[in-house]
Amino acid sequence: MILNHMKSIFAIESLRKKIIAVLLLVLVYKFLSIIPIPGVNTEWLKAIMQQQSGLAFFSALMWGWLEHFSIILMWLSPYINAMIIIQLLWVIIPKIWDLQKEWEQGQKVITKWTRLVSLPLAFVQSYGMIILLNNLAHGSIIDTSNISLVLMSMLIATTWTIFLIWLWEVMTEYGIWSWISIIITAWVLSWVPAHIMSNLNNISLFVWLLIATLVIIYVIIKFTEWNRRIPVIYSRTWRDEKSYFPIRVNQAWMVPIIFAVSIVTFPSILWQILSTQSWETAKKIWDFLVANFSMQSPSWTFIAVYFLLVVWFSFFYVSITFNTDNVAESIQKRWGYIPWKRPWTETSEYLSKVSSHLNLFWGWFLALIAVLPYVVWKIMNQSVDFIISASWLIIIVSVILDIIRRIDSEMKMFDYSKYK
Repeated sequence: MILNHMKSIFAIESLRKKIIAVLLLVLVYKFLSIIPIPGVNTEWLKAIMQQQSGLAFFSALMWGWLEHFSIILMWLSPYINAMIIIQLLWVIIPKIWDLQKEWEQGQKVITKWTRLVSLPLAFVQSYGMIILLNNLAHGSIIDTSNISLVLMSMLIATTWTIFLIWLWEVMTEYGIWSWISIIITAWVLSWVPAHIMSNLNNISLFVWLLIATLVIIYVIIKFTEWNRRIPVIYSRTWRDEKSYFPIRVNQAWMVPIIFAVSIVTFPSILWQILSTQSWETAKKIWDFLVANFSMQSPSWTFIAVYFLLVVWFSFFYVSITFNTDNVAESIQKRWGYIPWKRPWTETSEYLSKVSSHLNLFWGWFLALIAVLPYVVWKIMNQSVDFIISASWLIIIVSVILDIIRRIDSEMKMFDYSKYK
């Protein structure tokens, strides 16, 4: 059954090309991730990472590319940050929102602005990344007194970031599905066998972790697929046409966790830097951070702050990306209305209320997933996680469901085109 389905997928030329392109991209990324920036002491970096979990955590955030201090060290983070900045400016600068309404032409202008913002961000971020990681490793990774070496490293990291941005746009133009998410998923799945092997020495624990992982996958699928269908009636013909406007529970995806991790880990980074200082104020701050914001032994304060940040960022992100005024305007222009709701303002307020209620479910669920490993650690006094981390499971499940939907859609279009 599965083999027949795979044959039918590869029989479609467009699908076959996209699948091959995605697999080649994974290989390209893997190859680039092991090429180090010249002048970096990678052997000493690996030794330091084994001693300091802070660096190991950074390596995990950067999909493992920090281990080699790779030329794609920054990945696409400057471009993603630029996109977030442009999205935040929608609220402040009306001109950007007007461009968004101009469809393809407006999107080209926004993309151009995003590229322009990405370049200085990449250059500045490369310097910050090199200095920060060098400080965490007590100055053993790169000789920062050598200005030419630092500038060369910054230029190399920036150049390869721009290359990845160009590659991203090319692949998007050719319709490759969510290939960045696929890269992340491939990286996560690559270390699953090693994680399984490390748990096989305790069979009973492994069985419980496997059952818990399957249960959480089922729950994530239900939350990801769950949506509220808002009834809409269109009066474009001699009789009313009933339709639905779906609002997904999972509107923010993993973005709130990414934002929250960036903030909640900052005290841990600051702690690593201040631990090398000798002045009294630094020592007091260091003691406070060790007591409350250590990632190795997280306190209930750390867990509570992390939880609240995920919930808050969930509402914040959705409030920016889901513009109910625009949706209400679009429904009105199509001669549609929501029953018992007046057009424009009342419709917008109703959609905003529904979105907030749904987002409350996803925000709390996402926050629980994020803090669950830390809560288990506090209760059991040992580090226990699923076969795949619950946070990464959200990405994997979302990506796989998206790929299945896209493949199914293209197969239906292919079948339909045969009867034209």
